[in-house]
This record gives sequence, structure tokens and C-alpha cells, in this order.
Amino acid sequence: MSDMNITLRQLKVFRVVARLLSFTRAAEELHLSQPAVSMQIKQLEESVGIPLFEQLGKKIFLTEAGKEVYQYSRNVAQQLEEMEMVLDNLKGMESGRLKISVATTAHYFAPSLLGSFSRRFPGINISLDVTNRRDLLDQLAENEVDLVIMGRPPKEMDLEAHLIMDNPLVIVAPPDHPLARERQIPLKRLEQEVFLVREEGSGTRSAMERFFAQHQIEVNTGMEVSSDEAIKQSVQAGLGLGLLSIHTVGMELELGRLRVLDVVEFPIMRHWYVVHRRGKRLSQAAEEFKRFMVEEAPALLDSEYNAPVARSA
Repeated sequence: MSDMNITLRQLKVFRVVARLLSFTRAAEELHLSQPAVSMQIKQLEESVGIPLFEQLGKKIFLTEAGKEVYQYSRNVAQQLEEMEMVLDNLKGMESGRLKISVATTAHYFAPSLLGSFSRRFPGINISLDVTNRRDLLDQLAENEVDLVIMGRPPKEMDLEAHLIMDNPLVIVAPPDHPLARERQIPLKRLEQEVFLVREEGSGTRSAMERFFAQHQIEVNTGMEVSSDEAIKQSVQAGLGLGLLSIHTVGMELELGRLRVLDVVEFPIMRHWYVVHRRGKRLSQAAEEFKRFMVEEAPALLDSEYNAPVARSA
């Protein structure tokens, strides 16, 4: 085994292929051509001296050796991250890197918070990814990010979540909708309406489906839309009602383009959390960002969102 010549690049490519079990999707994620990915895997298998993948039909699977290498490759990646973090901590808050991912809905307020944090610590390089709940959980599982801003994470994952603030979900309609002038609308009345919904994997959609199922309300769902922005546009165009976080509709309420409906049992009160893997060694920058989010974010956002909520009631 002493002449085994494995590169970090090969291990990185292998890790992505092993996680996705697809050369094509791995190539897309790594921004490489498929032949380049295949070549890295071939060279790694030659170094190891045993196949790491097997093909059955059109699908690929990890061999026993592949599973072992995958485990070690993840450990190597974690060790390198820890080394980087220790070095960043030795440099203090003057420099360092922070990888943050946020739920799609959180991107309405996350950039202003990141801006405030950056002005305080200009030396820290922050990368921000905006994606849906399912992808956020994958990123946490694979230890690809330092911190995530999302709704409550599932209990079965070994995660640490710190409450940041409330996230009320409201039903919005165009201002000329018949229900816009009504008060205390019964839930049952919503069965006569069409709802626009976010894609599968979205936290807002899951919360909506769970809520209506608990109250035994069968709602008609119209178009499936992949962003809150598109839902707002579609609601304004009269294509249906939308269920959205109040944080996403502040401007539309201010301008009178949307109205929050006064429905019994609403808003659905959810919450925002800053989340990381339990036991993860956070860098000094990540610890400071977590503290900033828990202690300072609510006050910074309070004035921004309370006004439209009050006016729409």
C-alpha cells in the first residue's frame, strides 16, 4: 500500500460521484466534463488497485471497497476543513471564510443581515447559497456548509438549531379578490379557492400540506411554482391564492398589490433557525456569525417587517 498515489482532487471527485451515484450529475456539480470525471475515478481505481464502482443496468453502485474509500475520503475532507479553520482562527477575525446556505424564502432578509455582519468584519469572505429545504439538509448531511438558515430541521438528523425569529405564514390574494374585504374567513371556505404551490422539497409547501391535512381541509392546488417571486406575480395576476412567509411580501403589501386574508387559525407560526451539524467544530467566524444571528438579527429586522404586517391586518 506504500506506493498508493492518491491526490486530493481524485478524492474530491470520487466523493461527489459516490454521493450522487451519477457521473453526469457529479460533472455538473463540479463544473467538469464527464470524461474528466471518469478519468479521475479511473486513476483513483488504478492507484487503489480495486474497482470502487459497479454498474448494474444504467445505474452505478459503490462496491465494498468504494464504501470504505468513501468513508475515508469524507474523513480526509473534514480533517482538511478543520486544519483550515484552525489556521483561520489563528489569524483571528481579520480574515477567514464562511459558507452559509439559506432557505429560498430566507433570501428576502438574509442578504441585509450578511451585509451588516460583513461591515463589522470586512476581512471575512462569505459565500451564500440560496436553495430549498431538501438541498439544505443534504448540504448539512454532507458537511458542505458552516451554517444554514432555515425552518425547524427534522429531529432525526443530528443537528443543533438556534432560534432566530418568528416566520408567520399568511394567505395572500389580489386586492380586488372577494375575500379581501371579509373578516374571520372560515378554513372550510378555502376549499372553494385555488392555491398556487411551491415545488416538492420546499419547506413552505410542506407546512401548508401539513396544516390543511391536520384541519381536514382539501384545497385545490393550481400551478406548481418554483419561487416565492413567481407565486406573488401569479397571485397578482389572479391565478389563485398564495401561502407565503410574511417576510416575502412586505413590499407588495406596502404598495397595495397584495392583501393578507383574515383567515381563522392564521397565520401559521413557524420560526427561523440558524443550524449546524451537532459536534461540528465551528470557526471563530462561524461562531461569531451564529451569535450575531441569535442576538442581533431580530432587532435589525424588526422595524423592517413589523410595519407591513401591522398595516395588512
